[in-house]
Amino acid sequence: MRARVYTAEQVEDRGIAIVRLADVLNDIEVAIAPSIGNRAYEMLAGGKNILYFPHGGPSELIGDRHLSGIPFLAPWGNRMPGGFYVNGRHYPFNPESGSLRLDQNGIPIHGMLISSPYWRVVDIGADAASASVTSRLEFWKYPDLVTNWPFAHEYEMTHRLADGTLEVSIMVTNLGALPMPIAVGFHPYFQLPEAATAHLPVRSCVEMDERFVATGLTIPVSFPEQVSLEDHRFDTGFTDLTRGEDERAVFSVEGGGRKIEVAFGPRYTVAIVYAPPGENYICFEPMSAVTNGINLAHEGKYAGLQTIASGESWRESFWIRPAGFNVG
Repeated sequence: MRARVYTAEQVEDRGIAIVRLADVLNDIEVAIAPSIGNRAYEMLAGGKNILYFPHGGPSELIGDRHLSGIPFLAPWGNRMPGGFYVNGRHYPFNPESGSLRLDQNGIPIHGMLISSPYWRVVDIGADAASASVTSRLEFWKYPDLVTNWPFAHEYEMTHRLADGTLEVSIMVTNLGALPMPIAVGFHPYFQLPEAATAHLPVRSCVEMDERFVATGLTIPVSFPEQVSLEDHRFDTGFTDLTRGEDERAVFSVEGGGRKIEVAFGPRYTVAIVYAPPGENYICFEPMSAVTNGINLAHEGKYAGLQTIASGESWRESFWIRPAGFNVG
């Protein structure tokens, strides 16, 4: 009997219900914890986790403020001080809700869903071409979320493993009567290989103030696309991404014969690269808007904000492809 190339199963990892996808031919497995932000926390390539995950299991994510794996940032990514302006109206944040995550300056950061328990698996399966799981979060059902983002909407996220590549796609549907801004993103963490070199297909940096909030200005980059991480470290937003004929912008990190490629779909117009000194990881973060882009658009300082009309959906993907990890 011929062995199955792709599998998808719901199992437990140290007491937490997870979904495990496998690509047997390419020796890749992906583990996702739907009840903890629908976060992928493990992507084994040749038995090695290419994701930065300094924990013994997914249960250690509960209550942990430090990010790892592939967190989803929504309804906004990164910092947004003082609430936000949408459709000509100001919406202040409610700090008493318990749903906000604050940075060291007290600014709400990373949205409200990085560890959300509200995701539900709606489809899982494998066939001859791929293994996948789709989960849904009905945002409008939860008062602790709506108090800080009063727009009726929902998310569907699909993790699909095929041909040695993980695709992470998100669909956001606006169920309300008014247009809704889309400022979502992901914050994937990747383990650095030896003597790591990064390929950054970017042409402009996002200028930040002393609080790491975007000012609305951009400046040309001052480094080549290929940079050594021994000489360069980053906590920087970028726009004006260089794209191929398929409209994808491909970031990568490689060293010691191993490589991780991360491709952004065209609606991810912003990239944040986070590789701080003294840490053994790099983040290539696909974003649909610059930090604080909602307020900058209201101020006339940012023309790139995307919106979803009433009853419409917004979709985009990014792709992760490891190479060289099943050798040696």
